[in-house]
Amino acid sequence: MSSKDEKNLSRVLDKIAAMDEPRRSVMQQVHDIIMAAAPDLKPRIWYGMPAYAASASAPALVTLRNDERLNLALTEKVALRPAGGTDGTLMPAAWYFESIDKDAEQRIAAIVRSAVA
Repeated sequence: MSSKDEKNLSRVLDKIAAMDEPRRSVMQQVHDIIMAAAPDLKPRIWYGMPAYAASASAPALVTLRNDERLNLALTEKVALRPAGGTDGTLMPAAWYFESIDKDAEQRIAAIVRSAVA
């Protein structure tokens, strides 16, 4: 890992550490899921949010937000695909959560892997 990557990772971890509990623990868990699902992604701060990109200079693909609700989002830089079915041409790009169970963990990992595919 380059020193720039280490510095960016440190900034992301500091941002998460500054959150109040129980959100801090949940966001740390989501960060860990993202890094396990796509270990080549580079964490960094993007528009004030923890984010993950293919490289330190590439646009972010995945972001985490700590607003009224916690949020995992894919950016417009991801090759989004229409959902089909009853959702037709709508493209899922954001998911809100308050806690993470085993099913949510697996779904987040799948979402992140689809973003880097």
